[in-house]
Amino acid sequence: PDTGNMEILHMFATPEQRERWLNPLLEGTIRSGVSITEPDVASSDPTNLETTIVRDGDEFVINGRKWFTTGAAHPAFAFTLVFGVSDSSPDAQKHRKHSFVIVPMGTPGFRIVRNVPIMHHHSPDGHCEVVFENVRVPVTNLLGEEGAGFAIAQARLGPGRIHHCMRTIGQCELALELMCDRALTRSTYGKKLADNANIQDWIAESRIEIEQARLLNLKAAWLMDTQGNKAARREISAIK
Repeated sequence: PDTGNMEILHMFATPEQRERWLNPLLEGTIRSGVSITEPDVASSDPTNLETTIVRDGDEFVINGRKWFTTGAAHPAFAFTLVFGVSDSSPDAQKHRKHSFVIVPMGTPGFRIVRNVPIMHHHSPDGHCEVVFENVRVPVTNLLGEEGAGFAIAQARLGPGRIHHCMRTIGQCELALELMCDRALTRSTYGKKLADNANIQDWIAESRIEIEQARLLNLKAAWLMDTQGNKAARREISAIK
């Protein structure tokens, strides 16, 4: 989550928030998380999310349960950005109900419940279930404007998705390299795996698929640079 958090802190943070959170994050001295997804609702639509962020004088009081807060188990984990309902009035606009607040690690009531395995993979950095029980933070920890959480989340997710795709293409390149090394060094029935036509076909198909993915990724990045994230929405979805 660090790269996505860097982007929205760069776009929406106050000078004080930049000094305290963004600069150390850019320097690599701290790590961060983002707490959006919840176990009790269909979180693919952020407007379903139920964690509450209620103003009480000069503080926000946060209550809710999140999971898949990646990085929360890292020793350098310093804060998470919490997405929650800040306007629960009946006439609140659907996309203006939520806000983001910065919750530092160690804040009373902020608790890491467990590190959730993902498809049997247990990440040392954690994909954690976390709980907020009457967590109080100063109103100066609000990121951007109150009620702008949904827009900030969308500003974060587009670049975040293309970052994931860039990393995945790198992983695919390494996997292809390992496959080629294996095919050239492993022998069965008196010949190298690389001498089998079907193995050559699989390697060729992988090379083509990686190149196609890279070109589509570059097109999405070009559209984001020249026309903005919104114009690249279809391409970002495609590469994901």
